[in-house]
Amino acid sequence: MKTVNIHEAKTHLSRLLKRVGRGEEIVIAHAGTPVARLVPLAAPPTPRTLGGFEREIAVRADFDGPLPRKLQALFDGDDDAAPA
Repeated sequence: MKTVNIHEAKTHLSRLLKRVGRGEEIVIAHAGTPVARLVPLAAPPTPRTLGGFEREIAVRADFDGPLPRKLQALFDGDDDAAPA
């Protein structure tokens, strides 16, 4: 990990960014005290593929139908609908 002062960082920013792009970390210091760190960005995550459970999960035709009244009452905060 290389440490550079602010003046050097301003003067050679493009060179420093190339080094960071190759995986190096650069610390920027002010009067010898580290104040910032240039690090490479993490690789973007690989896109997830959908599917894979086609034969393992069954979705009923009425999965988005209305809930039974007692269950809906519980979601609505009706305490009287709660089982004893």
